[in-house]
This record gives sequence, C-alpha cells and structure tokens, in this order.
Amino acid sequence: MNNINFRLPRINRKATRKAVEDELQTLQYALLTLPITHQPKVTASLQLVPVKPSNQFHSSTEDVAIKNADAEIEKIAFIEQMVEAINRLPEEERSVIVKEYMESSYAYNYEIYNDLGISETKYYKLKGRAFLRLAIMLKVEVYDERRRERA
Repeated sequence: MNNINFRLPRINRKATRKAVEDELQTLQYALLTLPITHQPKVTASLQLVPVKPSNQFHSSTEDVAIKNADAEIEKIAFIEQMVEAINRLPEEERSVIVKEYMESSYAYNYEIYNDLGISETKYYKLKGRAFLRLAIMLKVEVYDERRRERA
C-alpha cells in the first residue's frame, strides 16, 4: 500500500484565541445594541451645485431607515450564526462560553468555574477547547505560516 503523508497545518493558538474573542465580544455588543438607532439628518443641507431633477425620490430619512434595516438584518444573521455555533459545542464547553460571554451580568473567571462546580484547570481546558471548536466552526482559525510552508 502507498503510504500517504498528510499533514494538517498547525493552528496558531494565540492568534486563533484572539480571533474567537473578537467574535464573542462582537456578539456581546450585538446583543446589547439590538435596537439600533441612527438619527436622520433633519435639516436640509446647503448645496451650491444645482440639483439635477430625476424621477427618484431621495430622502435622508429613507436612507437612514434603509441603513437601519440592513444593519439589523446583518446583526441578526451574525447573532444566529454565533448562537448556532455555540449550541453545537459539547454541554460543558457551551456552559463556559454562555456564562462568560452571553449572560447579561459580568462575572470573573473564578466566579464562573465556581458556579459550574469545576476546577480552575478544567475551566481553562474547556474554554480552550471551546475556542478552538468555535474558531473552526466560524472559520476564523489562524494557521502558523512556518508549518504550512514545510508541509
């Protein structure tokens, strides 16, 4: 039989952890700011160049409403993607992520692992594994370029 030598590229854990933390912090922000409000421009702006007539109605209020609707749709899609990925995690890993990033009150790490009834070591192992799984599911993993070149 042929011996196939298949090497997976090595994941840069530090950069991957940062990417997942960024996604989770964006999720926290998205959850906090679901009702987005952009203020429409109320006063007319002075234009020195004559406006060319067209058949299209243009309103800054309409523009803001469209922008708000698009932003809401993007935000909801992002939240749904994140929740789906988090729900795919094993129960213990999911509980660590939910307690730290999705609950409304801030908690320190020691409070989280005490609430979950696990040791500090197990907490950090679960969190590390959850981050790695989330990175792969969300496609934000970062690979170590040195290892990739040799493969």
